[in-house]
Amino acid sequence: MSIRRTIENNEEAGIRPSKTYQSFVAAAGGHRELNFIEKDVKNYITREVRNVSEQEDAKEFGKYLLRMKEKNPNFFFELQLEEDQSIKLVFWADARSRAAFEYFGDVISFDTTYNTNRYNLVCGSFVGVNHHGQSTLLGCSLMKNEEIESFKWLFQCWLRCMGGNAPKGFLTDQCASMKKALEACMPTTIHRWCIWHIMKKIPSKLNRYKGHADIEQEMSQDVWNSHSKDSFDRNWNDFLLNFGLADNKWLSDLYEDRHIWVPIYLDHHFWAGMRSTQRSKSMHSFFNKYITRNSSLIQFVKQYDNCLESREQAERESDAADFHTLIPCATKSSIEAQFQDAYTHAKFREVQAQFRGKANCITRLKNSALGYSVYDVGEQVSSSIFNKFVVTYDSVAAEVKCECLLFESRGILCRHALSVLSFEQASQVSPRYILERWSKKVKRRHTHIKSSHDEPLMEPRSKRFNQLVFRSQNICKFASESEELTTILHRAYDNVMAEMEALKAKRKGTSLSHEDANLESVNELQSPPRIRTRGRPKNRLGSKLEKQIANGTKKKKTKVLSEVKVMFFKFVAIEFIFLVNRLANV
Repeated sequence: MSIRRTIENNEEAGIRPSKTYQSFVAAAGGHRELNFIEKDVKNYITREVRNVSEQEDAKEFGKYLLRMKEKNPNFFFELQLEEDQSIKLVFWADARSRAAFEYFGDVISFDTTYNTNRYNLVCGSFVGVNHHGQSTLLGCSLMKNEEIESFKWLFQCWLRCMGGNAPKGFLTDQCASMKKALEACMPTTIHRWCIWHIMKKIPSKLNRYKGHADIEQEMSQDVWNSHSKDSFDRNWNDFLLNFGLADNKWLSDLYEDRHIWVPIYLDHHFWAGMRSTQRSKSMHSFFNKYITRNSSLIQFVKQYDNCLESREQAERESDAADFHTLIPCATKSSIEAQFQDAYTHAKFREVQAQFRGKANCITRLKNSALGYSVYDVGEQVSSSIFNKFVVTYDSVAAEVKCECLLFESRGILCRHALSVLSFEQASQVSPRYILERWSKKVKRRHTHIKSSHDEPLMEPRSKRFNQLVFRSQNICKFASESEELTTILHRAYDNVMAEMEALKAKRKGTSLSHEDANLESVNELQSPPRIRTRGRPKNRLGSKLEKQIANGTKKKKTKVLSEVKVMFFKFVAIEFIFLVNRLANV
């Protein structure tokens, strides 16, 4: 039983069967010490742990959703069913995710993935960014297809779950169905395409052109290093003319949609540092480590719960580090000390990276009037390359702006702005540049809510076994300190074993009446052993009295039949004699 429970626990934790078997080998001291092989472990998992029929799987999934709702009324779920009552669309989010949306629901990454279950339902996850820059799950969905109506249903459902509050920004891949559904459901939300998806397609889309490596490099340069919309438009047109790509449809379509993927068109808005859906993909990669295309819905939600729990634990550990430790400042700047006091460790490290980058910047005053100054900041990015940025500073309003838009898009002051503030000998930054979004001092409601996790449905014997093992570990640890203590424990074990065997023998063949029956005794009841017989089952064995009655009835029936036969033959004989006499007279 100990081995079975270990296999079951490891399976729920997402540990592969091969790793589980190796742990048994290590504990036993070698393969020869085990009376089973790795294939037996895999067979047990397939037969006992994962053995959920397709008919029962949906029912168990529904029961899971109801159990979560019963544990916390703020757990949210909705399903859309087909005519045959099969699952078409489902969305759910636990209470912690709904509370976290209040703080981290300003920018959402949404992506879909396949091969996560045996029904080929598409998995979609809503992912935000917390105050440590960590990914946080804000809802999950399973869909039968990726049609516009399916995404509309899902996005409307998600909005209802989050109190009707649409995010400011929403990242997806280049899916036309998602784009149309978002325009219909969240018209005020800024939609952004994942730039990583687009740039990854360049080799496959342009490799038929001569010098495609140079084409890729030039296109990347135009996309990432254009500091205004006008400069991007000029650079793009030059790029098309130089490489003869004016007639390329893919590039023409991308240019038409430039407002939803080119950084310079989008970085005026806050994106929490996200430009791609890689955060959603990292969540999906977590699932894909432990589930396959043959996984049941129950297996999927268990791993989803594990993912939620791991994200919660990571956030708790980072919160504890922020509370108990302090990252020292790298400079004597009082501005750096401001961020050290306010920001979480992860975000303060990002600020420090900008302070270090300030050493590569050369600041030159371009013009100044009435407290409003314009600076040219040159940044050396390599031995021969300098990038130039225009930074404005308003000393009256204590406002600094850089055309790199790092603060606007990520909420972190850039090295160019810090260089100008240093040039201006500013000792503090305005509170507008210290975002509450990254603060370690804010008391966030969701941190007091535990993420949803389904309790394993164990039979009473398994529960008792786990409790006994848990208690016995402490006893064994104490007894192992010396030979004397170990001897005492062995003697106690022998006495307890003898007492339990005596009780078991005493109970053998006992009766149970309605007067002394209770829930505990009823739980001990076992089904009789199943008897398998061949062919037609035998007739029921009757009692002695039943046999006598049956025999008497049989004899009576035989006597009546004999009398009937005698009378019949007499009647036939008389009729025969009468017929003979008539023939003689004739």
